[in-house]
Amino acid sequence: MPVSQQPGQRWSRSPVLRTGAVTGVCLSAVLTAWLIVANHVPRSAEFASKRNSVAAALVILLMLIPIGRFLRSPGRLFSAGLTGWAVLTSTYLLLGLYFERLYSRVTPFHVFILGAVVYGFFAVISWVTALMFAVRQQPLTVTRRRSY
Repeated sequence: MPVSQQPGQRWSRSPVLRTGAVTGVCLSAVLTAWLIVANHVPRSAEFASKRNSVAAALVILLMLIPIGRFLRSPGRLFSAGLTGWAVLTSTYLLLGLYFERLYSRVTPFHVFILGAVVYGFFAVISWVTALMFAVRQQPLTVTRRRSY
């Protein structure tokens, strides 16, 4: 007998969407906190380089969540990473409406492409590594064909 599903339960069963959504929400929280501290806490200007380094390190660590979870599945890695990065880009787009000069250096399109390139790079590395291990486990045999 088929199990009936509740509405909205389908996406929660997908580990790719769930991982991407959680990663995106965490990345968005870091970005929002970063911007609020940088723009509304006057004493943080004294420690701007440290503040920015900590925030960048948090973003990099959070970006590793889909990479670590789907390291052996390049398609899932790319999909989960891009889902999370799309959530971050949407947040960046909305925050640009409040912080007027946010787009002065990097537009939301560039932010999205940056994430797509990074996750694409790791997906390709994962795919090539999987191919190398597959070839190593089953070496190719060369046979000569007889010419007639």
